[in-house]
Amino acid sequence: MQDDMKRIAFLFLAVSSLCLNADAATRPHYGRTLRVSLLARPTSLEPIQSLAPTAPQLAELIFDTLVSLDQQARPQPQLAISWSAEGGNRRWQINLRPGVMFHDGSPLTPEVVASSLRAANPSWQVSANGDSVQIVTDAPNDTLPAELSLVRNAIVRRDSSGKILGTGPFRVNDFLPGRKLTLAANDDYWNARPFLDSIEIEFGISPRDQLIALELGKADLIEIAPEQIRRSTADGRRVVVSRPIDLFALVFTRDRQSAEEGRLRDALSYSLDRASMRSALLQGEGDVAAAILPLWISGYEFLFPAKQDLARAQQIKSGLKQSSPWSLGYNANDPVARLMADRIVLNAHDAGLAVQVTPNQQTDLRLVRIPLVSLDVRLALRGVALAADIPAPAPGGTTLDQNYQVERSLMDSQRITPLLHLPRAQGIGVTVRNWQRTPDDSWDLESIWLATEKP
Repeated sequence: MQDDMKRIAFLFLAVSSLCLNADAATRPHYGRTLRVSLLARPTSLEPIQSLAPTAPQLAELIFDTLVSLDQQARPQPQLAISWSAEGGNRRWQINLRPGVMFHDGSPLTPEVVASSLRAANPSWQVSANGDSVQIVTDAPNDTLPAELSLVRNAIVRRDSSGKILGTGPFRVNDFLPGRKLTLAANDDYWNARPFLDSIEIEFGISPRDQLIALELGKADLIEIAPEQIRRSTADGRRVVVSRPIDLFALVFTRDRQSAEEGRLRDALSYSLDRASMRSALLQGEGDVAAAILPLWISGYEFLFPAKQDLARAQQIKSGLKQSSPWSLGYNANDPVARLMADRIVLNAHDAGLAVQVTPNQQTDLRLVRIPLVSLDVRLALRGVALAADIPAPAPGGTTLDQNYQVERSLMDSQRITPLLHLPRAQGIGVTVRNWQRTPDDSWDLESIWLATEKP
């Protein structure tokens, strides 16, 4: 009996020890530095500027917006705690969160917020109003709370030397434009101090060198190109993949000049074999894009055709004369863009159209990758139009049909031809814990921590 009791006591102690060790292994740890490698070479940290597809993630580490969007694209409080509208959604009052400090210890005031919003939105009349900010727009704007969630509307303060300051979870410790960014944890962050002590981000690192750095333990977070997702996963790397959030598209750099030119553009669209581009060039990743926005955001993408119809393309081209070959430009820093451009040239040739790839800056067509700036349909469409240098569509309404009509008008302009919706992917080091992916692919780095040992 005594021996049995000893065995039971021993087992209890052993199980208790395992539980304590497991708890210690999973308990968040403060400290350490996260090392990040990126391909982009941003030369500015201004959130109002478009830095590259990675820019929103970088800006969100340093700056806060007044509002954030949840997974259903509904506005939620951030630096603003509430808001209300009068005058048919033309005059908005934004009530600010008290006690928030910028990285230099100065307070978040209505005057600073108003100045920041005026710089990003010259057409708005923005003024301090007691403990709140008042925004007056030229026309009724029911999307204004969602607009305040855009990175370009992040709140920025400039000190006497011109240095930009934010209220975000990390402050800038050192920035070498195009080369390196070092961030330190904001100990006084209003939404709780990050677990990490610092983040070191190296810019201009090729995809190959990023993979080597991850393998050697010299990087904790890298980018994985869509065409490399399957191989990286098969090689045993930790890869996290977003929903298709970027648009790969052909953009005409000017409006069509005649009905005949419009028909030629239709022929080009029907000639494109998007399914082969996805399977052969992207190794099956991403989705064929029938429309500007993916189905999971818009809910109506299936209403647009996307299948190749070479016979129809040839029929449209028949009898039409193309005055000269279309020149096609692409981003030389995107490793898959040149292959995509070559495939477009071949598809167009099969339809009797002439397209020539060129390194020149001035081209008839551009192959572009456009990050979707918001989960709000209207703001996402407006962002694509801005990135493609197309006149922004009318705001439209709030119903599914009204959103469809806005997107239909953009497609009918024949300035943009969607090809693919691409996911974003990251390779994650083995010591990274609590990585949480958001629908818009934000980097919630203030919530992650680094384990002291590998699993």
